[in-house]
Order: sequence, then C-alpha cells, then structure tokens
Amino acid sequence: MTRAPRIGVIFQPAFPPERFRAVVESAERAGVPELWLWEDCFRESAFAAAAAALAWTDRLRVGIGIAPMPLRNVALTAMEIATIERLFPGRLIPGVGHGVLDWMGQVGARVASPLTLMREYVPALRALLAGEEVTTNGRYVRLDRVRLDWPPAAAPAVLAAGEGPKTLQLTGEVADGTIIPAGASTERIAASVATVAAGREATGRAGAPDVVVFVMAAFGGADARERAIADLRPWHPNADDSLVAAGDVDDVVAAVQRYAAAGATSVILQPTSNEPDLERFSARVGEVARAIG
Repeated sequence: MTRAPRIGVIFQPAFPPERFRAVVESAERAGVPELWLWEDCFRESAFAAAAAALAWTDRLRVGIGIAPMPLRNVALTAMEIATIERLFPGRLIPGVGHGVLDWMGQVGARVASPLTLMREYVPALRALLAGEEVTTNGRYVRLDRVRLDWPPAAAPAVLAAGEGPKTLQLTGEVADGTIIPAGASTERIAASVATVAAGREATGRAGAPDVVVFVMAAFGGADARERAIADLRPWHPNADDSLVAAGDVDDVVAAVQRYAAAGATSVILQPTSNEPDLERFSARVGEVARAIG
C-alpha cells in the first residue's frame, strides 16, 4: 500500500516579496502542512523569507528547495540554517543544489564540476549542523577547524536537488533526501527514486529515500491545464498534461496519488507564474492535503 505523501505549496519567487505574507497566512489557515520557496537569481533571499514565514505562523513547516551551493559558502549556509532551526525548532526543511549554471556564471560563482561541489559541500554542511568541528581541503570546500557556536539542538535533515542520474545517485549518497524539480513524469520519478536508493545502498545507508517532488499545478477548468503546461514549456518544450496536476481538487488529488505511487514521499504543488489568486491556490492545496489524509 502506498503511503500518503506530505503535501505542500510553493511560493514562486516570480512573485514580489510583498505578496509573500498573505500567501503564508492563507496556507496556515488552510492547513497546508508545508510551504516551499527557493533562491532564483536575482529574486528573494530564501533564508530571509523562510524566517519571516516561520515568524508569521505557528504550525507551518517551511522548505527551501533550493539554495544554490555555489552562491553561498558552506559555513554561511550552516549559520543560516542553525539560526533558524534554533529559533523555530523542527519547522525548517533546508535544501541545497548546484543552481542554474548560467546564473552562477553571472555572479562569478560557476564551478567546473557541480558534482564535486555537492560531494564536498553536503557532508560538510551536515557535519557543521551536527555540531562537529570540520577541517577539509577540497577542490571547492575548504574549512579550517570550523565549528558553529550555536548549532541546532537536533540537526535538521539536509536535502539536495537532482535531475540527472549522476546527481540523483550522489544525493542518495550524501544527503538526507532528494528534491526533484517540476517537469518530471511519474515514470521518471520511479526511475529517479531507484537511482537515489542505489546511491544510499552504495554507502550502506539504511531506509527508503525521502524524495520531494515539485509538480506544476493549477485549479479550474481547461484554462488551468493550459496555464500549467505553458509554464513548464520554457524548461520542458514537450510538456503535456501528464506532467502537471490541474483541474478540480479531485483531479489534483489523483495526480498527487500517481506521483506517490511512483515513490514520491512529498508532493509539493507549484502555482504557475501567472496564477491569478495565490491565496485561493493555497486554500485549494489545503483541500488536497485533507483529501490525501
């Protein structure tokens, strides 16, 4: 029997920061379990937004999916996560990734080997959050006796983003969970889950992988489906309705259940960049979460 996935809503950084509070509060009122955001260049800061969302709410968990590793020194990322975790214990879900390479190039932070960066960065980040003193002299991550003065009482799970097979396997090896961006079919998710699991097994890590899947979503009639597909096409030119969750609440629930059956442990619904009513979108995600149970 497929376990019910965790459900969440995404605040797209395509929307300005002043829209954020109303969406956060509507998600809290609607009983949405998780709200996710990310650091697209050159829009909102993920950690500033996460801290604000947690301060405005009492129950909502906030995921960062993702903060780009090349943009942030690993010690700084650990400080950000540790501070938020101590302020709001157990409610932050931090995630990192290699970022969009062209954007990293714009700020002089593009690395020649994103896989090497992840292999060095994620273990260092997890060790720092566990309160360890870290010394390492890697290709990209270099720390000399670094230890957080205020580590979290309990280190949060650190997730890493991946799409290609090599990156997915590496997330299984070094991270506590994997984030897969919007635009993946259920068949691709099933294959990705197997790849992540293989990475975990290769390093002797027990248990099934935690796989967070973002899915483009829209509520309404045929126009909603068309909007969702259109929003994916700049990144996935052949996108069709098999890659989105669109229609009424029952339609979206059915799509979520398909992703869960493929192995997703969390399905996070992403509004289109021209979503006409973000607060109502959050409320409908709350209905999906209740239906999923």
